[in-house]
Amino acid sequence: MNQFSNKNKEYDLEERTARLSENILEFIKKIKKDDFNKNIITQLTRAITSIGANYYEANASSSRKDFRNKIYICKKEANESKYWLRILAKYHPESREQIVPFWKETHELHLIFQSITCSIDNKSTIKKV
Repeated sequence: MNQFSNKNKEYDLEERTARLSENILEFIKKIKKDDFNKNIITQLTRAITSIGANYYEANASSSRKDFRNKIYICKKEANESKYWLRILAKYHPESREQIVPFWKETHELHLIFQSITCSIDNKSTIKKV
């Protein structure tokens, strides 16, 4: 694969969301599970994998409204994932260096989905005027 192909993957949100889920799942497989962190890990797993799943669904949506709703879910799940990553970093300070890049990527995705929903909302508002 050439450098140009790799650069395009940065802008391929399907690839980016899937890769983030895969990387976080690989990371949390290595964390020792106990009664205290089991729920944190379960919640993080659900939220982080939901981002990509909903983005895939958005791309196959049947209407503009359906697309907007799925993107909004992506935004909410990214925000929730940031929360669980923060809690996990607090509970596992030895893993903080590994968690911070995940949090940053999740934050970037949240901002991207926020921008998309704002753009859709602005276009809807313009048409109504």
